[in-house]
Amino acid sequence: MEELIKKLKEMEENIEKGGGESQIEKQHKRGKLTARERIALLFDEGTFEEIDKFVKHRNTQFGLDKKELPADGVVTGIGKINGRPVAVFSQDFTVMGGSLGEMHAKKIVKLMDLALKLGIPIIGINDSGGARIQEGVDSLYGYGEIFFRNTLASGVIPQITLIAGPCAGGAVYSPAITDFVIMVDQTAQMFITGPNVIKAVTGEEISKEDLGGAFIHNSKSGNAHFIAKNDEEAIGLIKNLLSYLPQNNMEEPEVLGGGNLEIDDSILNIVSPNSKKGYDVKDVIRKIVDNGEFLEVHEHFAKNIVVGFARINGHPVGIIANQPNVFAGVLDIDSSDKAARFIRFLDAFNLPIVTFVDTPGYLPGTKQEHGGIIRHGAKMLYAYSEATTLKITVILRKAYGGAYIAMGSKHLGADFVAAWPTAEIAVMGPEGAANIIFKKEIESSDNPEETRAKKIEEYKNAFSNPYVAASRGYVDAVIDPKNTRKWIAKSIEYGKTKVEPRPKKKHGNIPL
Repeated sequence: MEELIKKLKEMEENIEKGGGESQIEKQHKRGKLTARERIALLFDEGTFEEIDKFVKHRNTQFGLDKKELPADGVVTGIGKINGRPVAVFSQDFTVMGGSLGEMHAKKIVKLMDLALKLGIPIIGINDSGGARIQEGVDSLYGYGEIFFRNTLASGVIPQITLIAGPCAGGAVYSPAITDFVIMVDQTAQMFITGPNVIKAVTGEEISKEDLGGAFIHNSKSGNAHFIAKNDEEAIGLIKNLLSYLPQNNMEEPEVLGGGNLEIDDSILNIVSPNSKKGYDVKDVIRKIVDNGEFLEVHEHFAKNIVVGFARINGHPVGIIANQPNVFAGVLDIDSSDKAARFIRFLDAFNLPIVTFVDTPGYLPGTKQEHGGIIRHGAKMLYAYSEATTLKITVILRKAYGGAYIAMGSKHLGADFVAAWPTAEIAVMGPEGAANIIFKKEIESSDNPEETRAKKIEEYKNAFSNPYVAASRGYVDAVIDPKNTRKWIAKSIEYGKTKVEPRPKKKHGNIPL
């Protein structure tokens, strides 16, 4: 028995070395941790249990029969993060560049099936040169099986992807289906076709970083949600993100802390009654949420809307907020996509949606119209309407036209709607409305500018306030800004028993 155990330990040690010391050294020189080092940093000490450590490839073509690929280039298993079970697969770049072959894929697929059965989140750490070309169609089989399970798991268990190295070709579609993508700056790239192929086909020359680096996908494409300066920071982000989420769609998120519902007077100085003056809505958010802690998602993409996670009285919530500091907080193609996808995630995992409104409308222009703002804007309307989780809305200032409806209004099923005294709820801004309603009076006046100013003020007094909407029941309460946290906390408390039946159907047809 002792000899057998000794042999077992020797085999385990050899497998755990991955591609060997020289490859590990190269990995470190690139500023990257190894697959196993990332796992050790991710999980509570001593909790990780590896699955399929002894799996081997079985391909014999192109010299693979002479190659040992420890763990077939991917480490899979289950451990605990802050006491909660979580599944992980971590591709090992030191073993044949982390390339995906038949058995590599089968390990990931097996883990995904297990995570679904257990109802636990799954984290994928991608660091791979792509498909293992020597294994041909078996590699393509592997990607397809993974994509299928990503889709089955969507909305059932949280799926988080960390891109910690290259991720190219078909490999990019698995992260795209998952809920959140974190990329490590300067070491992670994600693209379907690389610079060499692009140059050959189009003649365009571009570097890997400029084509599909972390900042590009965080700021331009929106394919990534977070950017981290290194592996360590990325893993810290994963832990923080998981703290706001339930284990699966049948559980409620964990309530932590809470108690202090007071907001100091400084909140009164952030939003000016002058609707032409901008401000940073994140200053408002941090005043309202617990301990000023706000985990922003998609921070660098579509900055005219802000989304992210926070706690109010200890309860995790998702926040959607217009950003008056960027394009006055208008809605456009990218911000509609960004908000709609986040809303659907929150609804899938039973997180209350808290919306802060200050928007003058949709961004005008041929670029937006021809780019499909009608279809993209409809995604947001659809997402809010479809959501049956608790929906709470606070109108801070401007809420004009269709954008008022789109931003979690009572008309799209919001459960609780409040407005600050600074709120302006109208079909359009007072200047535009006065020019239309009083056009003849203004044009026939001896002093058109003076008449226009008077009519603008008349319209403001009549409609640019929260009280007309409140008188119709479209706003439940007009509140002192200092009472906002208390009002939201009570809404969450009273909304815990919410049940909202919907017509039976296979699924809707969101305007993609």
